[in-house]
Amino acid sequence: MVFIFITVLLDILALGIIVPVYPKLVEGFLGGDTAQAAISLGLITTLFAATQFLFAPFLGALSDHFGRRPIILLSNLGLGLDYLLVAFAPTLPWLFVGRALSGLTTASIPTATAYIADVTPVKKRAAAFGMIGAAFGIGFVLGPALGGFLGHLDPRLPFFVAAGLSLANWLYGYFILPESLPPSRRDTFHWRKANPVGSLELLRSRPNLLGLASVKFLNALAHMVLQTVFVLYVGYRYDWDERAVGLSLMLVGLTTGLVQGVLVGPVVKRFKERKTLLAGLCFGATGFALFGLAPTGTWFLVGVLFLALWGLNDPALGSLTTRLVSPREQGRLQGALGSLRGIAEMAGPGIFTVIFAYFIGKNAPFLFPGAPFLLSSFLILAGFGLAAWFTRKYR
Repeated sequence: MVFIFITVLLDILALGIIVPVYPKLVEGFLGGDTAQAAISLGLITTLFAATQFLFAPFLGALSDHFGRRPIILLSNLGLGLDYLLVAFAPTLPWLFVGRALSGLTTASIPTATAYIADVTPVKKRAAAFGMIGAAFGIGFVLGPALGGFLGHLDPRLPFFVAAGLSLANWLYGYFILPESLPPSRRDTFHWRKANPVGSLELLRSRPNLLGLASVKFLNALAHMVLQTVFVLYVGYRYDWDERAVGLSLMLVGLTTGLVQGVLVGPVVKRFKERKTLLAGLCFGATGFALFGLAPTGTWFLVGVLFLALWGLNDPALGSLTTRLVSPREQGRLQGALGSLRGIAEMAGPGIFTVIFAYFIGKNAPFLFPGAPFLLSSFLILAGFGLAAWFTRKYR
């Protein structure tokens, strides 16, 4: 757990560093046109998601056959090369090339989840998954604040630092990270299982697994509003600069890390996975609604606190889903969920960026930049309904 925690932490720290500056880099290539930058950013994110959709099941099946360690190493190396390519990119199309490369190799988080399932007893998995959430939180506490500061000096500097962290993570994994899946528990590799369609068949083959996976999908789709619209939205509506964006994302990471690293274990122990899952979804829907309706930056930050409590749902949901497959299928499960996440990431950017661009554009019936966040709130509420139905036997 210590090894995998550090691996995920370095991965998220690298990602967090570029979050405040990536949209601004796209905007700079387009002469400062915010609406066009939103569309381009959506297309870049969709390309990343499409490659993830195609290759996540393949990498998941490979991790069941060869072990988790080599797949995590491959992912970290691919991310490091992606950040270097973006750092040197002379034109906008090179950003598309970099994200395609990253999508081909991105597997560190799903494989880390399978890693935890390998080494953690069933009853302790929710708390263990919460520690991964804490790594996310710490990474997003330090990363965006550092990225905002570095981006203020030079918009490309954060990408060089992120590349260094990812490549250092690769070296760390190569020399330190042990394998979690012994040969006796590995599965045979079949191309039939390693494609998106074949991997999704796994979700239909277990009672309730497809329903819980659908909740994961809606969560992932709702979350895309943060990756595609957050930075542009707060800059447009509240006139926040890179440092303000970095500090706000730092608050998101701090509160999320506290919730998942400190609260998840005791809450699940007291209320069990089902109630924790449903409570987290309620908090998430409230947080997104506050984001979309907040008249001032202060009220927006209140929404951050509710959104942090959304983090209660994911470890509980992850624990419930891993119970429904065998130890030999944990990689396939995470690959299948990765494909669903890829679908969400293909659809989300187009949905949220187009809605944002429309409601700040000249043809909008009224100015309403918060519309994408209200849509995310409705998606979370739909997930709440599915979760309540498909987990009813866990009362």
